[in-house]
Amino acid sequence: MAKSPSVFTRFAKATSHYAGTPAVFGSALGIVVLWAVTGPIFQYSDTWQLVINTGTTIITFLMVFLIQNTQNRDSQAVQVKLDELIKSHAKADNSLLDLEELEEEDMKRLRDEYECLARKKRGEPEKPDDDAKAKR
Repeated sequence: MAKSPSVFTRFAKATSHYAGTPAVFGSALGIVVLWAVTGPIFQYSDTWQLVINTGTTIITFLMVFLIQNTQNRDSQAVQVKLDELIKSHAKADNSLLDLEELEEEDMKRLRDEYECLARKKRGEPEKPDDDAKAKR
């Protein structure tokens, strides 16, 4: 039985979903327009400018963490689903299951090998270093 999500997870998920709606975009746009319209009333004062700067900075700062949390969770879910697909296919290379844990150099080597295989499958001419990549 799956454990229920934490309060933060539920909050982050709901906030990320809500923040991406047209209503929230319209509200944010309305606030910016209202702020711009009030410029002459407040004689474009430093305080008038500080209001929008402070508000947008705080919202941006907080949203970065919520969005990152949501992206991390989504990436992990996709990774697990891909791992399950690889694992379930008899001819699949199971060494690719934790590919995201490889060093950049190893990842590049594997990507080059698969690009070489793809070119061969499409019938494209081989590059001079394709044989060396395929033998690794």
